[in-house]
Amino acid sequence: MTAYRIISISGKSGLFKLLTSTKSGIIAESLTDKKRVMAPFTNISALDEIAIYTYNEEIPLWQVFKKIAEKENYEKTISHKSGKTELEHYFKEVLPDYDEERVYPSHIKKIVQWYNLLQEAGILKDFLAQKESEDTSEETEETAE
Repeated sequence: MTAYRIISISGKSGLFKLLTSTKSGIIAESLTDKKRVMAPFTNISALDEIAIYTYNEEIPLWQVFKKIAEKENYEKTISHKSGKTELEHYFKEVLPDYDEERVYPSHIKKIVQWYNLLQEAGILKDFLAQKESEDTSEETEETAE
């Protein structure tokens, strides 16, 4: 399995695979058109560091993707261009206890878009398996301490 470090770059649409870092930033490859871009460290967000607010805790974004994948049988989901009400209703089905005051419709739109980008790129299953494996190994390390 290939290790995936998927990132979002502010000011650029879509998702990118982190290729390498330089002194001043990173070099990444677009998941959609495979073009390479450079970006400063300050403009990137790693998907595995993003979490979604619920009323009880923060859920890592990859776990939300997993819930969507299980609901959709790892196929594409609704379009991120769907209406606000439809997106909110769909997200409520996926994550019933999300904090509606802190998770905005624009966040839901981006989550749905990113899920579909990972699915279209053919890396969704591998990405989720990698994150699940990392999560399990972290739990094992914490238990051993």
